Parts: sequence; C-alpha cells; structure tokens
Amino acid sequence: MTLLPDMKLAEVIGWQEDETPTVPDGFTVAAYAKDLVNPRTVHTLPNGDVLVVQGRGPSGKPLLRPKDYIRGWLMSLAKGSGGGPKKDSNLITLLRDTDRDGVVDERSDLLTDLNSPFGVAWIDNTLYVAAADAILSYPYELGATEITAEAEVLTPLPGGPINHHWTKDLALSPDGTMLYASVGSNSNAAERGMEAEKGRAAIWQVDRRTGASKIFASGLRNPNGLTFEPETGTLWAVINERDELGPNLVPDYMTSIVEGGFYGWPWSYFGDHIDERVYPKRPDMVEKAISPDYALSSHVAPLGMIFSQNSAMPEPYANGAFVGEHGSWNRDHFNGYKVSYIPFEDGKPAGKAVAFVTDFLSGDKARGRPVGVGIDGTGALLVADDAGNTVWRVAPSDGAVTPEPVGSDGQRRRADAGAPDGEDPVPGIMRADPESIEDSASENNTGDAVTPTPLTTVPAVNSDADQNSEQQQDD
Repeated sequence: MTLLPDMKLAEVIGWQEDETPTVPDGFTVAAYAKDLVNPRTVHTLPNGDVLVVQGRGPSGKPLLRPKDYIRGWLMSLAKGSGGGPKKDSNLITLLRDTDRDGVVDERSDLLTDLNSPFGVAWIDNTLYVAAADAILSYPYELGATEITAEAEVLTPLPGGPINHHWTKDLALSPDGTMLYASVGSNSNAAERGMEAEKGRAAIWQVDRRTGASKIFASGLRNPNGLTFEPETGTLWAVINERDELGPNLVPDYMTSIVEGGFYGWPWSYFGDHIDERVYPKRPDMVEKAISPDYALSSHVAPLGMIFSQNSAMPEPYANGAFVGEHGSWNRDHFNGYKVSYIPFEDGKPAGKAVAFVTDFLSGDKARGRPVGVGIDGTGALLVADDAGNTVWRVAPSDGAVTPEPVGSDGQRRRADAGAPDGEDPVPGIMRADPESIEDSASENNTGDAVTPTPLTTVPAVNSDADQNSEQQQDD
C-alpha cells in the first residue's frame, strides 16, 4: 500500500459565456439556470416547477492518516469558483417555466440555511428534505414561492461528527406511503471501525406518516440516485464503490435494490470479490453479498439517476436511465465527467452505456461536474452541474414536449395510490400509463439480482470506460 493512491485531479475553471456541454445530434443544450452555488439535485414538482437543491458538505471531518492530509490538500487545488458569484449555498431554489417553453420565467429561494441538503420528495402538500442528519418535512402547496413554516423532523439519520459521505438522497414509494433515504459509509473501507458505520452504507425505509424507520438494504458504500423504475415499480440506485485498489478497481455500479439485501461493503465488492484490507474477515457476509445488476466504469462517481419513461426523449433514449457521473480522482487518467444513458428493456438494463452529455473537461481542466439529473415539466433532461454552478437543459431539437408536466415523484406512483375511497387523488399529478406499475407494491424487490459476467483482475464493465473521461472528489 503506497502513501497515496493513483490520483489525477482537474482544476475547476467554470464555463465561458458561449460554452455549453456537448449533446448528440437531434438535441439542443442550454443553461436552464446559472449563478447557483453547488447545485446537486434537480426535482420536478407535479405542476412543472423545478426545485434545485444546492449544498456544501459539512465541515469538521477528522483526518486520521497522513494520506488524508495530503489528499485533502491536493483536492483543494482542484476546486474552483466555477465562474459563479460567491454566495450562500445550502438552500433550495424554485424555478418556474410558466409557458412551458423551456425558459425559466420566475426564480425564488424556497428554503435557506439548511444543513447540507441533497434529496427531496413531495406528496400531500408536504415537502420532504433530506439534510445531512435528518429527513425534514415542511407544509408546501404547489405554486407557492416561499416556505415560512418551521421544519419538523420526520426521522433522524446518521450524521456527524464524521459524516464522510454526507449526501442523503430521497425517493417516494410507488404507493406514496414510504420514503427511501440513502446513507453513505463513514469511510472508504471501514478503516474507522464498524462502530462508526452504524446505520450507514445503507438505504433506509421510512414511514412518512409516523417516521418509523428500518434498514431496507445494506452493504452499499455510497448509494445515490434513488429512483423507482416506472415499468416495474422497483427501487434502483447508483453506487460509488471503494477507492485505493488501483485505477481499474472497483467498478461503480447501478442496481435494483432488494429488501433485506446485502451488497458486500466493506468485506467484498461486486458480489463475492473479497477486499483483503478489511479485518476481521467475514466469509459469512461475503457469501450473502448480492452481485449488482450493471457495472459502470471504475471511479466514475455516479451521483444521480433518472428514468426517461414519461419524458419527451425520442428513441433510442425513450426507455432507459440517465446517470450523472461526477468524475474520478482515484485514477491515472480521467474517467466519468459525463451523463451516460443505459437502455432498459422489461425493467432491466439491456445494452451498453452511451455518453449523452459530454465535454465537461477542457484538457486537464474541468468546466463543470454533473451530479443529479431529472426531467423538467416539458419532458426535457435537466443536469445539475455543481462545479459549473449551472443547471443544463437538454431537449429534442424538434421541440417535442410532454402533453402535461409529470413530476419526479409522479413517475413513481399512481395518482390514486393511497387515496381513501371517494376522495380525489393527489391534485395536479398526471400519470402516463398507470397500468405499467399496477400491483408494484406487492411485487417490488422480490426478484433476484441479475448476475453480470464474473470479474477477474480487471472487472468487466458495460460502459465506454474512457470516452470523455474525467475527475471526481469523493464527497
């Protein structure tokens, strides 16, 4: 083991006025919102309004090893202003496109002074926010441009004083009764001891009416991008896997989440591939480890995912998942730094990943870094760029739009799910093809995970590993 792992960092320089990312022929790309500060997540409400969650990680994480200090110093050199003005982060901004022409007409800060927010969900006139240490709830009616009520804590989540992987994502169950929250590990490979990992490296299930919670799935080092696949109603996530095993190990991945499932961390990766650094050995846990559905390339750092169903995306992008790849640091050449698209068929990955939004790098410098992805009220793709301080909008060149807005939560639950007999469903939510997730609550997470090709020294991957490759800080 060397003092420092393979490292290659890109200084953030931001975007010039006339610069944009690159998208395939047949699409246009433009800035949907600029002058943001660390935009991490984009979330569309059922009326088409878009929430942009901006957050900086908590401070005060202890440094235990000499390499922590050295890596921290090097990481600081890779940070830049991104070209935006210096102002407060840790807030949620509302963007409104009143005439559905793809241009923001109104902008207002909905919530400020939050504790490193990341995930959001909305249902029953309630906005849920996943901060660094809790899920908060706020009364919020669609159309309002401010929230003045005090937050209520729905349930605490593992937080400081370390809070190594602080980003906590949220997803709403198809029947609207449960929230799912991602909680990343407190270390790379359990070097701080398992006591520091209680309740972490896991996805929590939380009853949104009572706050009662349990671990839904575990062994997931840093899960994000929680979203329900619309056709099957199955929960999926993208996972940042462990570092410091070399530039080609370990592959990050995308997988369906099985209730009660264990995915290996920290004792093994990608199923039963043992991490020899972790003591004591736990062969019993390795034996239980589920192999993920789909390998992404090593160290691309996926932090966001959205399915394209119910969007305006044309073929061949109409049935699959967009993944925001924040970019590598633990490689000798850049990897990630793009939005990839993975086609799906019958609710499962069905082909090689292709680069969809690219050119976040300019040589060895970074203009931006993609994080969360979403579908706006017109059906176009939104990309949160936390280094370029911009949300990008990618739309079909022919001007195609969805008939009505379909919110991020609206893609995951039926309009009449959970509505008492005789009452109207949740107002303002349109559902496309509601039969596609019929009975999803009873079928969700009962199938076995798909086992990919076995790994050897260098894991097999399903994506273009080196196309538009780039850099990431594992935050």
